[in-house]
Amino acid sequence: MSKLKLACWNVNGLRSIVKKGFFEWLDKERPDIIGLQESKISKDSLTDELITPKGYVSFFSHAEKRGYSGVTLYCREKPLLVTEGMGIEKFDREGRVLVAHYQDFTLLNIYYPNGKASPERLQYKLDFYDAFLKYTKKLRASGKRLIICGDFNTAHKEIDLARPKDNINVSGFLPVERAWMDKFVQEGYIDTFRLSNVKPHNYTWWHMVTRARERNVGWRIDYFFTSSDLEKSIDHATIESSILGSDHCPITLRLKL
Repeated sequence: MSKLKLACWNVNGLRSIVKKGFFEWLDKERPDIIGLQESKISKDSLTDELITPKGYVSFFSHAEKRGYSGVTLYCREKPLLVTEGMGIEKFDREGRVLVAHYQDFTLLNIYYPNGKASPERLQYKLDFYDAFLKYTKKLRASGKRLIICGDFNTAHKEIDLARPKDNINVSGFLPVERAWMDKFVQEGYIDTFRLSNVKPHNYTWWHMVTRARERNVGWRIDYFFTSSDLEKSIDHATIESSILGSDHCPITLRLKL
């Protein structure tokens, strides 16, 4: 039986987080795979430091719009295959999906859209959610065991944000968004953190302008989910709220495969 340590972090800018000690943290923690969201870096801006950190191979999906979105994977063991996007141009142009295929599992690193900007962006987010669910159904139908990490941009239940009543009409906690999260779980996906921790006040994102982190007025919108066929392999999931550098904190998942 092998042990696998995974990490996930919306870094709000890869170059920014590197200046704040990201690679030192990575070298200390040594996850086998880490998925980053909001890399906000274009291909022509990549440096050797970003491409080949010590002990890791890297994979990037870039948005067409510079300084926007983007996801990154750093892997200690090179995957059998890495694919980018879901095959839908209107989503893939924003650089939100990287899929790493291994012998025992397939890991999806996703930066789900934010719906706060406008009704159009909310609809884009909901359409992305539906397309993603169809995409995962195809993967599972082909026999893949899935690990899904990323910033879902939705707090699923009231326990997952500090002020649920104040945010019932805010994208990120809308009934329609939470209903999709319900549907996703019903499709056979496990919220690994809630499998063993049902306590409140566990958040992964805080509004920086209002200094909400100091008061722990936050939202849990970053998740590790696994398909139900990996449930027995789940060892431990954490929220690393003491790690600074972004408006999000890292989360981790340990598996025994």
